[in-house]
Amino acid sequence: MNEPTIYNILIIVWFVLAAAVFVSLFFFVAPYGRYLRKGWGPSINDTLAWVIMEAGSPLIFAACFLVGKNPVTFLSFIFLVLWELHYLHRAFIYPFTRRGTAENMPLTVLMMGFVFNMVNGYLNGRYLFTFSPGYDNAWLKDPRFIVGIVLLVVGFIINRQADTVLRNLRKPHENDYKIPYGSLYNWISCPNYLGELLIWIGWAIATWSLAGLAFSVWTAANLIPRAYANHQWYREQFPDYPVKRKALIPGIW
Repeated sequence: MNEPTIYNILIIVWFVLAAAVFVSLFFFVAPYGRYLRKGWGPSINDTLAWVIMEAGSPLIFAACFLVGKNPVTFLSFIFLVLWELHYLHRAFIYPFTRRGTAENMPLTVLMMGFVFNMVNGYLNGRYLFTFSPGYDNAWLKDPRFIVGIVLLVVGFIINRQADTVLRNLRKPHENDYKIPYGSLYNWISCPNYLGELLIWIGWAIATWSLAGLAFSVWTAANLIPRAYANHQWYREQFPDYPVKRKALIPGIW
């Protein structure tokens, strides 16, 4: 069985797994952060866990670029830079900017996240730099690329702004949860998740690929149930939580 065949089978399996994860996460919440609980085996410091969990994606994506068979173009380089900027931040900057006392992450969650990021890095990197027809400069003017990049940039801004609001809620070494206000937090509980969704929906449109679509579907499968859980948690923990605030989509849900 050759690599293209294995790749296509993996894409199909990846979509099926995303659907299963989406349903299951409405019944149990992944045990990290505020939902950390016993019964998930050994755990390690969550800062180290975040680094390990996220670092594989930029490494494997870069490797796919280096061994790719498609000619290197301005567009392929742009896709490389966008991916690497996001994941280098997620792996080596974000974990060290969070405030609060150190917590732990179960190794089972770490390994699931590590595999998730490695597979997504492989599927997207291998398609873009080897299996795709290639992206020439004409793609810069294609409406799909333009719309995708706009969504990606808007999502990035929303995500970074939301993370900044959350970070500023706590002083160094403070661990209490508080109600966030300002920006999109005035309308929804999880603008950071909304931003992340927009980033990868934008990526899927800009690359116009099944690999990109699979990643955006997986992102939704993980974050939509998590947003619902967070929204319910806020309402249970804070009697004065804004009644009109939705979970993820302003004015809708």
